[in-house]
Amino acid sequence: QVQLVESGGGLVQAGGSLKLSCAASGRASNTYTMGWFRQAPGKEREFVAAISWSGGTTDSADSVKGRFTISRNNAKATVYLQMNSLKPEDTAVYYCAADRNPWGSSAYATEGEYEYWGQGTQVTVSS
Repeated sequence: QVQLVESGGGLVQAGGSLKLSCAASGRASNTYTMGWFRQAPGKEREFVAAISWSGGTTDSADSVKGRFTISRNNAKATVYLQMNSLKPEDTAVYYCAADRNPWGSSAYATEGEYEYWGQGTQVTVSS
């Protein structure tokens, strides 16, 4: 079992930055593919970014490329999402998720791929 706890959300003006953290605990969590998803009001949850267990491989949605960066520190069992140049359309609840499959076997952009989820953290970007 893996427990995930997100933090770092809040209210920020357009053009600002936030850094989300996801603290993982539980067996073998450092070997998992990790992802960030988000869900805006009235919309489906969507993929934001994912990272391999080593941190050497990442991918992100086109809507956030060049603005958001995913990283991880396995010594701290924590995954991060650095969000820069935030836009009002980035407003959503952001969720951290863990997939037991390694990167090469993970459909990491697919919500159903992930076995474990955090409770989410709200990010609100004002215009």
